[in-house]
Amino acid sequence: MERLERQRIEREKWHQLEAKDLERRNEELEELYLLEECFPEAEKLKRDTRLLSQWNHYIQCDGSPDPSVSPEINTFISLWKEETNETLEEVIAKSKLVLNLIEKLRLLLLQTPSYDLEDKTIIQYRGSILELQELLHLKFNVATERLLRQASTLADLDSGNMEKVIQDENVTLYVWANLKKNPRYRSVRFSETQIRFEIPRILATSGIAIRLLHTHYDHATPLRPVSASLQGHTATVTHFVKDEVQKGEAEISKELQEEYKQQECESVSVCEEETKVEEQGDIEVQMSFVQEESEATKCKLEMKLLSEAVFAAQLLLIENANEKPCFCEDNEVDLCQFTTLGGVYHLDIFELPPQCKPMKGWMIVEILKEGLQKYIYPPESTEDFETENAFPPIEVTLEVQENVIFFEDPMVARWDAEGKHWQTDGISNVLYQSEERLITFSLETFGPVTLIQDTHINMPFQSWELRPLDVNKVLLTVTTVFTEIQIQIKENLCMLASVKVDNKKHSSTLEGRWMTPISLILALKETGLNIFPTGHSHFYVVINHKEPLVEIKAYRQLALLSSAFAFGWSKWNVECSSKKVIVKNVTP
Repeated sequence: MERLERQRIEREKWHQLEAKDLERRNEELEELYLLEECFPEAEKLKRDTRLLSQWNHYIQCDGSPDPSVSPEINTFISLWKEETNETLEEVIAKSKLVLNLIEKLRLLLLQTPSYDLEDKTIIQYRGSILELQELLHLKFNVATERLLRQASTLADLDSGNMEKVIQDENVTLYVWANLKKNPRYRSVRFSETQIRFEIPRILATSGIAIRLLHTHYDHATPLRPVSASLQGHTATVTHFVKDEVQKGEAEISKELQEEYKQQECESVSVCEEETKVEEQGDIEVQMSFVQEESEATKCKLEMKLLSEAVFAAQLLLIENANEKPCFCEDNEVDLCQFTTLGGVYHLDIFELPPQCKPMKGWMIVEILKEGLQKYIYPPESTEDFETENAFPPIEVTLEVQENVIFFEDPMVARWDAEGKHWQTDGISNVLYQSEERLITFSLETFGPVTLIQDTHINMPFQSWELRPLDVNKVLLTVTTVFTEIQIQIKENLCMLASVKVDNKKHSSTLEGRWMTPISLILALKETGLNIFPTGHSHFYVVINHKEPLVEIKAYRQLALLSSAFAFGWSKWNVECSSKKVIVKNVTP
């Protein structure tokens, strides 16, 4: 009996604790709902910031076009097409503005949520980006032709050939013109650089020019298509909540009309003038109150619309794709698995255009209607040549961009103009000298080449930590096999605080620069510090799968509490089911 009594008392205590916990949980949920109202408020702030940036551009009046306004960007492109007599220096100077316009459009596509972007706007932005990229490359070709027409007047006194090097923060240009056609001059090396070409005899005896245009950006890789699932899902949520808004507005309008009719009937039944005036005032007060209530309800429904759309967009950001976007053939580079780094090296062989000739104080030059012509190497038909090895691969030595980090020896890929993709065939004898930051390889045919690295080389993480520094200011530390990256987050901005590679301090040009999250992500990826998984990463990296709904809710709670608590990875997170997330929590 005593044992049963003890069990009964324990059960009662347990039920009391459960009831108390349930009561506390309900109170905490109410607080949580209040806290989560900050997410749509933050999105409204971002919208206001985007509108403010457009206004700031308008009042600057600096002559540059607003790339988001179609007439302005089209006028800029048309006017620049008409300028046909620019030098390489002038084109490089103008390229800074063009690259800035392209970057603005890229950020607009990436930073603006899909539910705020119409399909026609996306098509307009992408079309403007492609047109600017193509025009910029065309301008480099036209300016190169103009330079090569004057090659004989710029020839070096020792070698008799022309050499030109132009360096800029975004572009480095190397041009060599073979004026002497000396069969013994087989090694082309640009002065004060390590750039070198070992050319075969047939090129050494031909009237050709070699150009290396190293763009520190990548305009060759096609733009990635916008996720159809993201657009479709957010559009569905938007239409659903908009219907609720319209339904609520209709109900409010109906109530307003009924209230007005009722008050009007009451006012007609009153005979005395003073009483009528007083009640008319009451009607106006009540009408004003109903209108205010209508506006408040409308605002509440609009916030619900925004909150649902934001949550849907956040959820789809972490959902894994069901299949790869495309099937890659043999030797084709899978851009979901690999990333281009260090820009693009545009290697071209041109036929030397007719040279300028002085005549009676004038410079006479023949301008070919076809413009600058590429020299085909090797030619399509080799039957007229005696030896079988008349067109051997050309050995090329390139300098690797200083601010790019390779954790393993990079691979070299060449651009396939017909297939519109990068591929690794036609390249041999690759040698990477990490200390000198030089890469040497043999190339069967000239064209754009780039260096690639495994996108997921720093994944999965070994550990991570989110530590508060101040109100709305935290420090995120991510540790991988090769590196440790620290990022400061303050309100709506981020900054790279420090980078360690192989436990040694590594200086980066990005350190100490505050920027938006998207801008920082892009900048880190371009330098090889990619710690940002995508929807296709699970095809290439072993991951600890969690339900997207559970994961996004965990992220939102971490964001809300990160200013007060420190969080870190937990080994038990791997052990639990996909419907649970376990992190370490410390009160600093």
